[in-house]
Amino acid sequence: MRPAQPSSVPSAQVAALRAFNRFWARRIGVLAPAEGGVTLAELRVLYELAQQERPTAGALARGLGMDAGFLSRVLRRLRERGWVDSTPAPGDARQALLALTRAGEAAFAPLQARSQAQAAQLLQPLAPADRDRALGAMQALRELLGDAPAPGRARTAVLRDPRPGDGGWVVQQHGEIYAREHGYDSRFEALVAEVVAKMLRQWDPAWEKGWIAELDGERVGSVFVVRKAATVAQLRLLILTPRARGLGLGARLVDEAVAFARERGYRRLVLWTNGQLDAARAIYAARGFTCTASEPLHDYGRALTGETWELKLR
Repeated sequence: MRPAQPSSVPSAQVAALRAFNRFWARRIGVLAPAEGGVTLAELRVLYELAQQERPTAGALARGLGMDAGFLSRVLRRLRERGWVDSTPAPGDARQALLALTRAGEAAFAPLQARSQAQAAQLLQPLAPADRDRALGAMQALRELLGDAPAPGRARTAVLRDPRPGDGGWVVQQHGEIYAREHGYDSRFEALVAEVVAKMLRQWDPAWEKGWIAELDGERVGSVFVVRKAATVAQLRLLILTPRARGLGLGARLVDEAVAFARERGYRRLVLWTNGQLDAARAIYAARGFTCTASEPLHDYGRALTGETWELKLR
């Protein structure tokens, strides 16, 4: 056996992952079936067969991440119970298509109901916001580790009103994203913190509004409209995390901001941006904003081009 290669991942991070794995194994153990002599592996196979349209054993093994030999033994036990049958695949007699029998469906139904009830019981003590946060973290972990959403799977994207705690998230995302993607230093994060603090202290809900975008229960974006003058509104703090890009959420946020400003009777909607932000500038231009002023400046540790954009609402 070859010695394991040294890892570039810090040992503390490896230990944290292993600790979480032990914790989750203890918690998820309550979802295992306790009656009928059905093992957790058998339940996983039954669940996949109930969801899929006659997969092959090879496809089932890949989808479950299960060793082919181990899966073969699980399938043999399920066949002996009369819960699974197989038919030759059209055009390739070497491949067998698997499916639950009626007896298998009848046996799986109460196990499925019990597992769903236990999952609901696991989530029940959490407040709705904490539940959304937990499920969003689970989805993010799946995507980061390579479990892309299945083709055609609808992703839940919503725009909601800001809640306590969202202001801090907006500051954090601006600081992290602009540092990582554009090389801004901490002075930019400090500026955003000042903007958010002033906005929250002086908030006027009759004339101002904000939106937080969520994807699968996780915060991924924001935008705000604040009052700049009696007839002028300002669009501020448009941000979108990388995992939410390409889904049209940035455009939706800006559309909501424009609609609100127009509905409130503002004559103009203005914003400040810089020449680096091509995606945001494209959204503004597509909605009729025009760049009315630009100037070179050096700030946040970078050479920038500051731009003022304006949309006439009447």
